[in-house]
Amino acid sequence: MGLRSLLTDAWSWLNYKPVMAGTHDGRPHRALAPELQATWLPDDAVRRLAAYKLLAAYDSNQAGELTALAGNESAAERREFGEPSVFVDTALAHMLGKNQQIIVPGAEHASDDEPSPEAIAAAEVQQRLRDWAEAELLPLRMQAAERKAVLLGDGIYLLAWDPSKNRVRLKTYDPGFYFPVLEDDADPGDFPSRVHLAWEIPEDPKRGIKAKLRRITYELGSIVPPTRSTTRDGHAWREPVEDGAGHPLLASGDTYVPETGSLERTYPWAPDGPSTITCYLTDAEWLLEDLRHGQSLDELPLDKATFRTRADGEVLHNLDLQIDFLPVVHISNSIADGEHFGQSSLAKVMQVLDELAETDTDSAKASATTGAPIIGLAGARAEVDRVTGRPRPLAIQPGTVFQLSDGGRMDVLDTSGQLAELRARTEEVRDRAAINARLPAVSLGTVDPSDVPSGYALQLSLGPLDSLVDSMRLARAHKYVLLLKLVQRLHQAGRAEGWPVGETMAARLVFGPHTPTDRTAILDEVVKGVAANVLSLETGVRMLQDAGYPIEDAREEVRRIQARVALPKVALQTTPTESKAGDRQQAA
Repeated sequence: MGLRSLLTDAWSWLNYKPVMAGTHDGRPHRALAPELQATWLPDDAVRRLAAYKLLAAYDSNQAGELTALAGNESAAERREFGEPSVFVDTALAHMLGKNQQIIVPGAEHASDDEPSPEAIAAAEVQQRLRDWAEAELLPLRMQAAERKAVLLGDGIYLLAWDPSKNRVRLKTYDPGFYFPVLEDDADPGDFPSRVHLAWEIPEDPKRGIKAKLRRITYELGSIVPPTRSTTRDGHAWREPVEDGAGHPLLASGDTYVPETGSLERTYPWAPDGPSTITCYLTDAEWLLEDLRHGQSLDELPLDKATFRTRADGEVLHNLDLQIDFLPVVHISNSIADGEHFGQSSLAKVMQVLDELAETDTDSAKASATTGAPIIGLAGARAEVDRVTGRPRPLAIQPGTVFQLSDGGRMDVLDTSGQLAELRARTEEVRDRAAINARLPAVSLGTVDPSDVPSGYALQLSLGPLDSLVDSMRLARAHKYVLLLKLVQRLHQAGRAEGWPVGETMAARLVFGPHTPTDRTAILDEVVKGVAANVLSLETGVRMLQDAGYPIEDAREEVRRIQARVALPKVALQTTPTESKAGDRQQAA
């Protein structure tokens, strides 16, 4: 069933799919996502999760299978050869670049002859962040989260302090588990004050496990007196910590402000600015049979919840994390334009991908008739089945001989012309998909290098890819600045060694070049520019570093070059008298 009215939202580019707009209100078809009919699921998340599932089906070559489940039986024969996955992987590889590096501004001056304290501190933070990234396998986790972001439009990072490892742990989540509580009038770029990570745990009769819903909630709220873990009616719970007179006690470092009636706390990253806000963590499970219709994810009954317990015995029910931020970072694939969620890199080419799959399907059918053509015989005597008395079907195979009567003939249906047209159509549709996705053929590896007339022509052909990568990196730049800031603050909150009290430094993640570079041409350009005094040695070394030469520290490399250049000059500064004296000494 099609749309009865025009529905425009962040996922309306999928409305052309009957399974996406299966009802009059635009809700997805039940065959697409039966689990999306769960009563706890927020109404505004149904279409988003359905879009995720549809995109995941395209990525795994299951779009035809999903369409067949919705009632289109002919879709089961659909040919899918992996173009969506190739497009996603190509966009991801170019967006990430060949490498990623953590940079703290000012750290490059730490190797000066007289570095400032700020430069030394920046270099120390930069090295600690790089050590953390190596220990946490940041590039691998970025691959996992960013592929979700490129394919689905969104990616999720979760940070948590691990006392046993004495460092911050980084975890990635599927964006289908991400449910932020957004205010109606909030700016799309604002960070929510409450975030849920929720998913269903399927029933397992063999282990006696009933179907459950797990919800992890991070929420910002006012600081309250501390609580401690306990049990109530056999269930884990938290209760206020009180003195002998029944008055609540204050946590170490908290201060009561009589004028406002609130509690204040000074955090390590803001020693001069007390805060009244903290972050609370709740991790609980509910049996699906205990949830009534109309109880959404944000309003689940706490009296039916089973709260989980941390490894150190702390019950995760409004647990004060001693931080004033949510340790959740949402990565958007596109620049926010009135929407909190991003857009998939496949959004603009979904219909082209469908056309490509249909063309591949027709081509496969045509190739079958070309390889095993339809043959018509006239004047042939067919063998009669003695049991049924009917002529047996003619089987054509190598070495088969047919006896034809006078005037008999054999006609072969030639479909090779249609097959050639379909193959040309396939290339045409594939090229259009690449153009609309801003992935030139040269980036997909489908162009013979000998067909490129010049390097300038190659650079021009990469123009759409440059704009795509720039927009994707721009959408992520401030999110990775935030991620590295939260890493620093969580280390400070955990009192990790080497992370002093003080304001966190601005660190950023720099992506490597996304296109191949002519290193020989750049080296020649640097040599000529430095020799002609139109480029400084420092600029030339940085150009070589950006081109991929193994230079770890540009300033140290400049120092080494200058030291080697100075050695011959020192040797030439010997006086003639010293030279003659040396000659007499050698003769003696």
